[in-house]
Amino acid sequence: MPHKRDDIVILADMLAFAQEVVEFVDGKSWDEYESDTQLRRAVERSVELIGEAARRISREFENSHPDIPWNKIIVQRHRLAHEYDVLDDGIIWSVAIKYVPELITQITPIIDQHTKKSDSTH
Repeated sequence: MPHKRDDIVILADMLAFAQEVVEFVDGKSWDEYESDTQLRRAVERSVELIGEAARRISREFENSHPDIPWNKIIVQRHRLAHEYDVLDDGIIWSVAIKYVPELITQITPIIDQHTKKSDSTH
């Protein structure tokens, strides 16, 4: 039976993928994003990975952090993975420049708090 990954480890994966998105779009305009297929695919893939990681978070952890839009994140992942023919580049751009940075500000303190707890117990 596969070992269940710790929620904080998964959250750290989400943070890493989110930071990739921010790096990809940093300094880019909408026109640059829209005209650059490689950039769009990189952003889409990282957003998809954020959603895949979110899917693996335990229900208990989700419930203890209701401010994080878990369902929206997972739904976005589903759309990227399965509804490629109806993707709206404008929505993905908005996710990349608005919602991913918001997610970073939500999950970073949780990871930091857990890290401080772990450090104080060792």
